[in-house]
Amino acid sequence: MASARLCVLFVSLSLTLAKDVKLKYKPSNQPVRLFTEEELNRHDGSEEGQPIYMAVKGVVFDVTKGKEFYGRDAPYNVLVGKDSTRAVAKMSLDPEDLTSDTTGLTEEQLKSLDDVFEGTYKNKYPIVGYMASRILNEDGSPNEDFKPEDQLHFQIRDEF
Repeated sequence: MASARLCVLFVSLSLTLAKDVKLKYKPSNQPVRLFTEEELNRHDGSEEGQPIYMAVKGVVFDVTKGKEFYGRDAPYNVLVGKDSTRAVAKMSLDPEDLTSDTTGLTEEQLKSLDDVFEGTYKNKYPIVGYMASRILNEDGSPNEDFKPEDQLHFQIRDEF
């Protein structure tokens, strides 16, 4: 009898705590997909009524709800329609930094990248896809050597 009460108490406590758990990402209304650079570039905020997308660490976010920051003629419009990982890490709007390449970034810049990725993008904007360049070869065939856990500064929680 005592074990049954303990079991009921455990289940009740688990259900209560589960209600307090909130996801850090916003669910998307559309299926997650792979984007080529050309496809992502079509979502650069230049066409009214079209979604605005940008990628950070190869993860594509729908930043449309922040169009006052990312829309046409907005201060951060230069970041959209591409993977702007380096620019986010360096807090830069320099055209040279508008790339996914993280080569040569300092530990401080890499920490900043992770903080902004987690604290801003994953908390505010829905994930709509991933950059195909993360997992495909240039000819479109699967990259057999790709292992997310081996990617520079990748954490499996980036995907969820």
